Amino acid sequence: MTAGSDAPAAAVRPNQVSATGLGSWPGTDPDEAARIIRGELGEPNLPHLVELPDRGVGSDPVARTAGLLEELFIDLQPHGWRLVDRPGQDHRRAVSALRTDLNVLADVVGAEDRPGSHFKVQLRGPMSLAANLYLHNGERALIDAGARRDLAQSLAAGAAGHLAQVKASLPAGTELVVQLDEPDIDAVLAGTIPTASGYRTLRSVAASEASAAWDLLAATLRDAGAVEVVAQVPAKDSALDAVAASGLDGFAIPAGGLSTRQWETIAAAVEADRRIWAGLVDPAAGSIPQVTALVDAVVRPWRQLGLPLKRLPQLRITPSAGLAGSAPDAARAVVKRLTQAADALNQVVAEA
Repeated sequence: MTAGSDAPAAAVRPNQVSATGLGSWPGTDPDEAARIIRGELGEPNLPHLVELPDRGVGSDPVARTAGLLEELFIDLQPHGWRLVDRPGQDHRRAVSALRTDLNVLADVVGAEDRPGSHFKVQLRGPMSLAANLYLHNGERALIDAGARRDLAQSLAAGAAGHLAQVKASLPAGTELVVQLDEPDIDAVLAGTIPTASGYRTLRSVAASEASAAWDLLAATLRDAGAVEVVAQVPAKDSALDAVAASGLDGFAIPAGGLSTRQWETIAAAVEADRRIWAGLVDPAAGSIPQVTALVDAVVRPWRQLGLPLKRLPQLRITPSAGLAGSAPDAARAVVKRLTQAADALNQVVAEA
């Protein structure tokens, strides 16, 4: 990933490695979840708005983001979420769940002595949203270029309003970071998303269209107060190349098993002052690596690439996936280990 005309303007370089979660969390109690996340991810780490998909209809990532769309609404069908002309019960449930989370956030933060200076929200990105929302004819919105364009514009407008609501729930001056989740981007670019019938696949979407949609959303979010916008993508060359061609501030990827080319992409991104979010702990692995192993997983390739250790603070470390499928104690242990690893990496920086 190299700097160019489409690269974001270089931001003030961070001075500490930090940890964050990817959003989802086990359980159904938003108050308990918010308190845990804010307790475990205090400064310099990055707390986030907790997603609780176990709450049921309307709390999954697609509905949660679709509920923000401006002048577009959703209802739940057997095949998934469908775009409709007016809000119904399913749409109102999605909106209500998110509103509850913001109210809880305001209460939890209001009781804190030191609420911190940064906060993160997650949104399903425009390409993966189009792949998982359906039109009236039962086909995915991804099939239609006009539908994709309308979705991107509606999401940008709705996300700006959402950021305003998040800011109202936090102390004045809190800096907002936005994570765009694009789990389906590689399949979208490759043309392997199945049609509704399942007998064929949808035509691939050009990487330039994905980059343009991200740029529209990022520009709108920055105007609404976001200081950083990154895309969470699979560790695939096509996905990383699409981010490279965009104006996003960086990317989040699982760090296990990266190829030499992908590490070189990371190096180019670091040199361009972009942010790297590395998914170091796999929640499904059954055991959590020791801090020394997590530090080595970062520092060894970092040195091999010839990157100065003083640039390590451009790194955030995360789980490699959301934590909603983990037991509560296991999820908390993952976050705690990540904060320990961030502390250890900061010691490496201090000694460099």
